[in-house]
Amino acid sequence: QEQLIESGGGLVQAGDSLRLSCAVSRRTFTSSAVGWFRQVPGKEREFVAVFNWDGGDAYYTDSVKGRFAISRDRAKNTLYLQVNNLKPEDTAVYYCAACARPYYSGGIYCTIEDDYDTWGQGTQVTVAS
Repeated sequence: QEQLIESGGGLVQAGDSLRLSCAVSRRTFTSSAVGWFRQVPGKEREFVAVFNWDGGDAYYTDSVKGRFAISRDRAKNTLYLQVNNLKPEDTAVYYCAACARPYYSGGIYCTIEDDYDTWGQGTQVTVAS
């Protein structure tokens, strides 16, 4: 089973940018996709984006389109989430996770928490106004 480790969070000002990393421990990644979620205390995890590990395309929730972007370093088995123009409402713990469903473009699967079976420990992003 894969292990995912997030890093890159921190305390930033509104308008700043961060690059979050998700390192996958196994040499061979068997899941179809890796997703990013975020969670604030007292609320459910919210889907942010998902990356098609084989195809290289991504799908984003509407609230982050144009501000967040996923990229991958295949040699390092690492996925990145570039978060730009951060807003206070982006404050949350950000998690990456491996999707247990097949990936189809357009967000058919891998956009809800129940589709995922392996989670990282999370990285805190705090945006000050």
